[in-house]
Amino acid sequence: MTTTHRPPTLEDVARAAGVSRATASRVIAGTGYASAAARERVTVAADLLGYAPNPAARALVRGTGVRLVVAVTGTAPTVLDDPYVHRVLGACARVCAPYGLGVALHWLPTRAPGEVRRLAEDRSVGGIILINTTETVLDAVPVGLRGRVASIGIGSALVPAFDVDNGGGTEAVVRHLYASGRRRIAMVTGPRWLSCAGRSVGAYRRVVRDAALPVRLVPGDFSADRGRAAAREVLARWPDTDAIVGSSDATALGVIDGLRGDGVQVPGDVAVTGFDDIPLAAMTTPALTTATHPVTQIASAAATAVLDGRPVPPATMFPSRLVRRVSG
Repeated sequence: MTTTHRPPTLEDVARAAGVSRATASRVIAGTGYASAAARERVTVAADLLGYAPNPAARALVRGTGVRLVVAVTGTAPTVLDDPYVHRVLGACARVCAPYGLGVALHWLPTRAPGEVRRLAEDRSVGGIILINTTETVLDAVPVGLRGRVASIGIGSALVPAFDVDNGGGTEAVVRHLYASGRRRIAMVTGPRWLSCAGRSVGAYRRVVRDAALPVRLVPGDFSADRGRAAAREVLARWPDTDAIVGSSDATALGVIDGLRGDGVQVPGDVAVTGFDDIPLAAMTTPALTTATHPVTQIASAAATAVLDGRPVPPATMFPSRLVRRVSG
């Protein structure tokens, strides 16, 4: 019988040395402060375990200047301005800091998914985190990137996926609206080309159909501008609507602004909910009812998997929970 042992990870070294993962990574990468005693313990533990740093860290020690690229799929480069992308970038930067690695932001046009191949051929790129991933982008990922790429969104046999259970979060939001007495619930969706938007729509459809309520969908794009216009479209098509579910907090805030502009009271006339629980959601008037989206945890897990090069499950889903506030 043959037993296959996984290679030791940085966490194993840190545990054996009795230090934090950050300290172990600083010692291995040769950057930042660590006491002489900690350096000795980490070095001994790494030798005993037979730990070898991932390719990115090894390249860093050789001085080749590798970087982690956060590649965002979108119809236009303005997708890079999304606060969600900035949160992912910040989380990745914190993970890379102990290695001394840089983090770069890159736009992947939806019409040219093969751009990911060019990134893979760039010798300065140590790893890639994909955002807003589509099937066509996954199909374009070369086999040579195996172990150096992760997706925040859908994945493949080659690309592990890390994402939020936005279907579960959306379902919790819609059930909450129903429980609070709302019976004519509309939804402003996300972009149709994104799978996560489809999961949210699917969850909304299941809840309203199970409750024998009408399905009322208006297309959106996660932006406040579209949410503002969609609010007016909803009321023009269905004047008796008493709740609107935004597919993102930005969408929901746009919906609230659009309703107010037309003299509609929130939540008195129409309840409004979002998804993401961005910091602004708790500070608006009215404070926004939403569902959580642990962006920092998700991005950190994806970046850690890429830098460590350790085996991970094909898909890792993070839970989303309802946050009840005033708007809905």
